Amino acid sequence: MRTAVVWDALRAELAALAEATGRDRLDIVDAGGGTGGFAVPLAELGHTVTVVDPSPDSLAALERRAKEKGVGVRALQGDAADLGELLDRDSADLVLCHSVLEYVEDPIGALTAVAGLLRGGGAVSVLTANPVASAIHRALAGHFDEARAVLADPRGSWGDRDPTPRRYTSRTLSELLAATGFVAVEIHGVRVFADLVPSRLVDGEPGAADALVALEQAASTHPVLRDVATQLHALGHRS
Repeated sequence: MRTAVVWDALRAELAALAEATGRDRLDIVDAGGGTGGFAVPLAELGHTVTVVDPSPDSLAALERRAKEKGVGVRALQGDAADLGELLDRDSADLVLCHSVLEYVEDPIGALTAVAGLLRGGGAVSVLTANPVASAIHRALAGHFDEARAVLADPRGSWGDRDPTPRRYTSRTLSELLAATGFVAVEIHGVRVFADLVPSRLVDGEPGAADALVALEQAASTHPVLRDVATQLHALGHRS
């Protein structure tokens, strides 16, 4: 439910890449892929997947998950900035960069490294935290000063104790992609309502989960609702 909008976009992109390349088995890199929440399902679809992540514990969990599903996923320890050293240039059709740009010291450097991995016509899938949603969530928790700080800070942080160093609006995310040589397609809002609706309203009502997914899909491109989503998702194509 929380990732349905992302998977909708990924499936469409995978189909387009397969048609463009003439290959059903695509080469995919998941930068910061952690325990394989996206990597393992992509491998189950028949793609060749490499996960690069700095955490050895996460990579160990990834390998266990892949083994349980009967698929192979290559696991490499490293940061997003190390992609150019760990992998060959022009070796990937798709790179996932989910919940990474909020934490790296040099977002432009990280996306530039991603661009170096991609073959011509390749794509990057970027998922980032949204400061507007953070302000809403801090306000709903009663932290009004922190909510105001998020809106005032260029990095979208609410203070020194904020575990997320930076967040991106649809504008700043588009600007970052453009600055690193990507042409962005439409940006989608992810988890517009899912983080606000009490779980009892979803778990206790037959069909509620499916209805919420349908609502999320409808809201993901709404010109107003998209920009209050917890996360923003964009596909950038190498120019």
